[in-house]
Amino acid sequence: MASMSRWYPITALVLAGIGFADATYLTVEHYTSFSLPCTITDGCEIVTNSVYSAILGIPVALLGALYYVGVLIAIAAVLEFGAKQYLRYIAMASAAGFAFSMWFVYVQLFILHAICQYCMVSALTSTLLFAASMKYLYDLRTSGSSPLPPEARSE
Repeated sequence: MASMSRWYPITALVLAGIGFADATYLTVEHYTSFSLPCTITDGCEIVTNSVYSAILGIPVALLGALYYVGVLIAIAAVLEFGAKQYLRYIAMASAAGFAFSMWFVYVQLFILHAICQYCMVSALTSTLLFAASMKYLYDLRTSGSSPLPPEARSE
């Protein structure tokens, strides 16, 4: 791990931590029916109570919290045990997180015509995580290095 740049795991750790806190807050709101104080926008309740706020009965916020906790666990494995192969998995998962976030931003803007500030924090967090992941993968490609040990490479 000493030779690997730590910017990506640390950046991913911070972003996933913010995303997890935000998604957990929204999950608690969902299950307790606590009214969200929307201080910047005025559409939080519209968005969080819409038919788009759950997939197969599972709150989207809970799915987001699970996504972010998965990233946090993978980053912990990288930082604690040097399991660098997880960095590539995190980068790939961030693409899915980004795609879901863009869908939900679209839903807020063009279907519901309401914006939830907490949902936008999650969208921003997943977008930044995706951007950092793509930068990490680009750096790997241009440097010719791999986060995988030699025996796990298919090259």
